[in-house]
Amino acid sequence: MHNDIPSLPLNNGNQIPQLGLGVFQVDDATDTKNAVKWALKAGYRHIDTAAYYGNEQWVGEAIRESGLKREDVFVTSKLWNSDRGYDQTKAAFQATLDKLGFDYLDMYLIHWPAPGYAESWRAMEDLYKAGKIKNIGVSNFQQSQLETLMKTATVKPVVDQIETHPYFQQNDLHAYLETQGILHEAWSPLGGGKNNALTDPIITELAAAHDVSAAQIILRWHVQREEIVIPKSVHEARIAQNRDIFAFGLDEDEMHQIADLDAGKRVGPNPDDEAWLKQSQSYSGRK
Repeated sequence: MHNDIPSLPLNNGNQIPQLGLGVFQVDDATDTKNAVKWALKAGYRHIDTAAYYGNEQWVGEAIRESGLKREDVFVTSKLWNSDRGYDQTKAAFQATLDKLGFDYLDMYLIHWPAPGYAESWRAMEDLYKAGKIKNIGVSNFQQSQLETLMKTATVKPVVDQIETHPYFQQNDLHAYLETQGILHEAWSPLGGGKNNALTDPIITELAAAHDVSAAQIILRWHVQREEIVIPKSVHEARIAQNRDIFAFGLDEDEMHQIADLDAGKRVGPNPDDEAWLKQSQSYSGRK
């Protein structure tokens, strides 16, 4: 079994690397740049950031300083909840481009389904058609919210980036996305450090059996579910280890053992929490 990072086909004919580096809550310039450079050195070609993370500038700098060509790195950013409406979305996107120092973005996502997302999507469709964004998608959208969006959308989202880990597997939404040709992208794939998935006896037993880390077992489980996965780390050895998940596989019984761990336990906000979504629109998205 080879150890290359595969790319998955998107519904518009483009492709996305299945493994990427996430930089949520990496709010230090040195940490951000080091993590991105270490990831690129280890063979990652997919970096996931967001306006709300406040580190777009450092991501862009790290990519330029890596010596890689811009077109060889797939970069995602996201529209924050405080930016809604056609003109505001276009302005927020330009601010993201300026911070990254790019003239286009590989993928742009609506970060949460806060009110006004249909108008924001219209702006993103126009930016997509103009070639400023290669792929557009959403994050944290439930099936009902996707169905609402697609009543007026002329371009279907290519991905839905949602909280997913062994204790919160999103099986119903996973199945729905599959029927729609929308790829499932997992954020907090290891549980975000807020649960004990990495020390779960099933996970640790499987790690020992394969002579890999618990994180590698969980990431491999995601990969075999045909999800895109974006683990975060600021440690060089762990970044390299998280990348090394394509030279082994889990059999059907092992996949079922992890499937049985699902407990419906979120570590992040609930996209159906309308009060939280409304409140989040008061948080600045342009750090």
